[in-house]
Amino acid sequence: MIKITAIQTKKDLKQFIDLPYRLYKNDPFWVPPLRFEQKTFFNPKKNPYYEHSEVQLFIAVKDEKVVGRISAQTNTQHNKFHEDKIGFFGFFEAIDDQEIADKLVEAANDWLKEKGMDTMRGPMNFSTNDECGLLVKGFNSSPFIMMTHNFDYYQKLLENSGLAKSMDLLAYFIPNKPTPERLKRLSGKLQKRGRFTVKQLSSNKKKLRKELEEVFTVYSKAWERNWGFVPMTEKEFFHLIDSMIDVVRPEFFYLAYVEDKAVGFYVALPDYNQILKKMNGRLFPFGIFHALFGKNKINALRIITLGVIKEYQNRGIDTVFYTKNFMIANEHKKMNIKNAEMSWILENNLMMNRIAENLGGEVHKRYRILDKKIN
Repeated sequence: MIKITAIQTKKDLKQFIDLPYRLYKNDPFWVPPLRFEQKTFFNPKKNPYYEHSEVQLFIAVKDEKVVGRISAQTNTQHNKFHEDKIGFFGFFEAIDDQEIADKLVEAANDWLKEKGMDTMRGPMNFSTNDECGLLVKGFNSSPFIMMTHNFDYYQKLLENSGLAKSMDLLAYFIPNKPTPERLKRLSGKLQKRGRFTVKQLSSNKKKLRKELEEVFTVYSKAWERNWGFVPMTEKEFFHLIDSMIDVVRPEFFYLAYVEDKAVGFYVALPDYNQILKKMNGRLFPFGIFHALFGKNKINALRIITLGVIKEYQNRGIDTVFYTKNFMIANEHKKMNIKNAEMSWILENNLMMNRIAENLGGEVHKRYRILDKKIN
């Protein structure tokens, strides 16, 4: 008999968090998240997502053993912006058992129906501003930082539970090659012709705060027309920055200015998953040593986001961003960057897909967002 339990106690939450560590124990490509970060993420007092939306976590129990989990969440930011009634699910994990998957999806469906939603979408942990997407291609390598990984049978389980493709998110693998001189020259010409400059973020904390406020303004304007865009509150934005600040490298975080106005931003992160993979979800007793001594051995980047305000697009700002990134990756004496992942990109974003291909990228992972009409 399968029992679905709504998470209410600390013990329940521990079971919810622990499940993937057991399921993926023998998967060489899974990257264990830090357990304390998972606890913080699901703490309504510490995650600002809970200030505007509701979340319910569920676990599936069979023969007194946790065998599956799922989250169901509203997203008032999304629904106000898009004027719809979409509810979301995420954090789906389960053994290969269709009945378990059906009951988990049903539990999320029923909870979202009670909240007045008419469509169920996911997986999103909790939104497009977090990890999202079901891996459907590229199971033979580990994910880059802040990307998901799952078993290949999850697609079958979710589709058989009534979910169908809504949108694919693409991840391009880009080998690091010497930056062509013509591209360096073009970068200079584009800045002169477009009357803009590109600067990397400051390492001075006072200046950094001001620059991050500018990034938030650009982010809110540049991404608003994208499918699935969810406007972050300012509190959510800086909460995300705080969680990333230890892995951000100013060398790969840029702002574009026209005169004194910030009009574009670009972020690439070192692939800290290379370190997390060795820590097994724990900072102590030995994980801290991997964190301290492993960061200089990271040999890959994830190009995580880029945004340019609409009226300043088509000036070549994106080209200058990429050129600067790869120039620094190639020329920095203490770095040994061998490749990068550009992710994620909407499958229907023709311009960004073309840019990734022009950089020598090939799609090596494909993630899927699924929808289901709530009944």
